[in-house]
Amino acid sequence: MNIALIAHDKKKTTMLNLVKLFKPTLKHHNLMATGTTGTRIIEDTGLEVRRFQSGPYGGDQEIGARVAQGKVDLIIFLRDPLTPQPHEPDVTALFRLADVYEIPMASNIATARLLLETVKSLT
Repeated sequence: MNIALIAHDKKKTTMLNLVKLFKPTLKHHNLMATGTTGTRIIEDTGLEVRRFQSGPYGGDQEIGARVAQGKVDLIIFLRDPLTPQPHEPDVTALFRLADVYEIPMASNIATARLLLETVKSLT
């Protein structure tokens, strides 16, 4: 399974905690992430992650292109709805692609946990 991981700045620690919790499951899948999120996951967990550009440089769009190519099976985009920064990726375009291509996508920790529990049960 190809899993995309993206997090706004204020959600990066939440993403790291999620990845650590599900590391035994995630290590069996192909992980991809935007630049900074991917770097932090690699450094903190040792998991192999294909990194794209950071959000401000189009990493979310690179992942979106992979969605359109059928190369993403699940997206976790932990966003900060209250204080998004201008340099952070916009979740709207990726949500649209996820809906068009019927790819499960979580934008908050509760939904992300449910999706990863499902992945865990399938592994």
